[in-house]
Amino acid sequence: MNENTTTALVELKQLSKHFGEGATRVDALRDVSLTIHAREVVGLLGPSGSGKSTLLNAIGCILEPDSGWMRLDGDVVYDNRWLRRDLRRLRLEKIGFIFQKHNLLPFLNCTDNVAIVLTLAGWPKKAAVERARELLAYLQVDHRMEAMPGQLSGGEAQRVAIARALANRPRIILADEPTAALDSERAGRVMDLLHKVAIEQDAAIIAVTHDEKILGRLDRIYRMVDGRLTDQEDDG
Repeated sequence: MNENTTTALVELKQLSKHFGEGATRVDALRDVSLTIHAREVVGLLGPSGSGKSTLLNAIGCILEPDSGWMRLDGDVVYDNRWLRRDLRRLRLEKIGFIFQKHNLLPFLNCTDNVAIVLTLAGWPKKAAVERARELLAYLQVDHRMEAMPGQLSGGEAQRVAIARALANRPRIILADEPTAALDSERAGRVMDLLHKVAIEQDAAIIAVTHDEKILGRLDRIYRMVDGRLTDQEDDG
């Protein structure tokens, strides 16, 4: 863990979620408790169906838990029920998402793919475009600002997706298999970027991953089995 890590940005206590009832009931999350601090890049590992995506979606305020308690960036948002009515605004204010398949809009160029997050949050178009260009330059894809998603390499598309995730300056960034489609060199570059962002933006990053080649680049690793966090490994 980074020695400068102090601020808890994600705090969960006994978070639970199930699907179905009776013989078909599946306990996707079972009393999950964890704390993740600013400037940490944390990995979430486990077999398919272990609850990783459910946990990420709960932290992202996309999926409602059944019970428990959750605080994000100092704001208690769930205590056996949602305490915030406008979850869309909460996500826009506090959370950035990085998806494995990028999910870039094919009919928008790179600049507009990033700027759209800000226009949805109410930014003026000019300011949103300026912020998008600033981020693309920061991530060293400014030479692709006008390119369409279909013209990008895998590494370029991932960096544009990261730029989009950073657009609203979130303190919490959730990444679903951010390096799975990349070779070792590009995966390393993405991890370098995530660590840089975590430090410079004072953010917490949680990455669901099966990618063995990045495990040594994570500050901590949590493992999930059958909806439970079974252990935690520091980077040493």
